[in-house]
Amino acid sequence: QVQVVESGGGLVQPGGSLRLSCVLSGGQFERYTMGWYRQTPGHQREPVAHILSSGASDVKDFAKGRFFISRDNTKRRVDLKMNSLKPEDTGVYYCNAFGHAWGQGTQVTVSS
Repeated sequence: QVQVVESGGGLVQPGGSLRLSCVLSGGQFERYTMGWYRQTPGHQREPVAHILSSGASDVKDFAKGRFFISRDNTKRRVDLKMNSLKPEDTGVYYCNAFGHAWGQGTQVTVSS
């Protein structure tokens, strides 16, 4: 049984930073493509970034230069470091093990 658990969400001021973490149990983590998605007010769930088993990664345009994705196969964890956060980044962030499991999400709120 593959399960994904996110952590690290919270309240941060505009311009601040947060690091989200996603830990996977079960399955073969080292073989999975992992991704972060978000659902912001008034929008459907959208991709933020993903990282392949090789370590190659991609970040969507709205987050390029601000968000960075990484993985640690020993710890079975994928992180999303978010810098220079904006109010429009507010939403629920979800971790996805492609083709296997979604996490329940973690709330990120960017506000003064």
